[in-house]
Amino acid sequence: MTVPAPGTSAESAGHAGTGAAGPTGTAHPAPPPRPLAGIRVVDLGGIGPGPFASMVLADLGAEVIRIHRPQEAAGNRTGVGMDPVNPVLDRGKLSLVLDLKQAEGVAALRRLTASADAVLEGFRPGVAERMGLGPADLMRDNPQLVYGRITGWGQTGPDAARAGHDMNYIAGSGILSQLGRADEAPQFPANLAGDFGGGGMQLALGIVAALLRVKTGGAGAVVDATMGDGANLLWAMQFGMEAQGIWREGRGRNMLDSGAPFYDVYRTADDEFVSVGCIEPQFYAEFVEKLDLADRLPAMKPGEHRLPKHWAAQRAVFTEAIGARTRAELDEVFAGSDACTMGIRTWAEAESDPHNAARDLFYRDAADVRQPAPAPRFADLGSAAWAGGDGNGSATTAEAAVTGPSETSSAAQEDAGAEATGGSGSGATVRGGGEPYVQPSPAPRVGANTDEVLASAGLTEAEVAALREAGALG
Repeated sequence: MTVPAPGTSAESAGHAGTGAAGPTGTAHPAPPPRPLAGIRVVDLGGIGPGPFASMVLADLGAEVIRIHRPQEAAGNRTGVGMDPVNPVLDRGKLSLVLDLKQAEGVAALRRLTASADAVLEGFRPGVAERMGLGPADLMRDNPQLVYGRITGWGQTGPDAARAGHDMNYIAGSGILSQLGRADEAPQFPANLAGDFGGGGMQLALGIVAALLRVKTGGAGAVVDATMGDGANLLWAMQFGMEAQGIWREGRGRNMLDSGAPFYDVYRTADDEFVSVGCIEPQFYAEFVEKLDLADRLPAMKPGEHRLPKHWAAQRAVFTEAIGARTRAELDEVFAGSDACTMGIRTWAEAESDPHNAARDLFYRDAADVRQPAPAPRFADLGSAAWAGGDGNGSATTAEAAVTGPSETSSAAQEDAGAEATGGSGSGATVRGGGEPYVQPSPAPRVGANTDEVLASAGLTEAEVAALREAGALG
């Protein structure tokens, strides 16, 4: 069951139609399909990978209800100093405050999960069970429930109850030992590989897969997603290359890990950097031609640049040639080319780049918070040029493009989606020009949706008042 945004319906966000004029008079494409419209997800809270997974589900159209604790409603921060609401990870969600240390709060949550399609939690193994909110508890009330769990080490195994963070999980799985340059310390990629690529995204995929099984007549499922397991899965191609004899263990010695000179980053004359990734012979040839390097490189047949015996000589030539030019000069040399060479941009440069701006890769919310666009994008057949069909949909012409961030103020963007004050972005501004997406609604205030969510779960006004009187609502 979905709590609709004021003036909208769950269905209205899920089907493309004709464009409508925006606040500046520019025609806007109609909302694209949102595949999880009508799906209710309850997020029991946490930091990092769990909220990221539920953000992905909300971006895809699910109604996501984030459970906050009474202390969070009082403005207390989490143990790592983070605010209870993340303006990006909590976008498009609803907020319900419940005290899960009280029996009344647990009972109210179970009323809610009885009407849900999925629940996700990020506690240590056994904690949800001790709260009376484990899979056996909730799936007894709702056998078709999908119960998603995200931990570092998994629900079983000797380390299951051990504390840790992203770096520890990818260290334990063996991935961290492979990241970095040869003869230097391992280099962790922020917390992308464990928390988000290996953890949160795998949890979201697992929940969607289990929901599909329910949709096709199967029972609910418990999804055990872990950062270590997921990071290990991300290394699948390299395991295959190892079996083929073209990858060897040890960082910085292979084609894709900075070992090869044609897949690395280089410093420019103005102390900036460019990325070079010209692996294939035709792209390598264009790179060499653009920098006029043919006479300075060893004699090689097409494709032989990939032989390790030639790497040292190539690296010396590339380093000198790139180091003699500024990044702006190199950007001009390689503009529009297939040499697979790109200047390494700052966030500000990426945000203002014409290609990224045309796709609305970033947007700014009313508080001027930089937000990443939802991904991937969807369209009904024929409703956008890239989706195929007759191409006559509302999002296919230049006139239907959504105004870019530089042309429309945050306030105007907010006005365009002013009706979408409910969860999951229903009816919000459509962005992206020819490849449209629904801009998620802003992250809610803690407890902003408590009464409406409880009412949607069947609790009467008297029952809600009793919960508030007991202190179970914070």
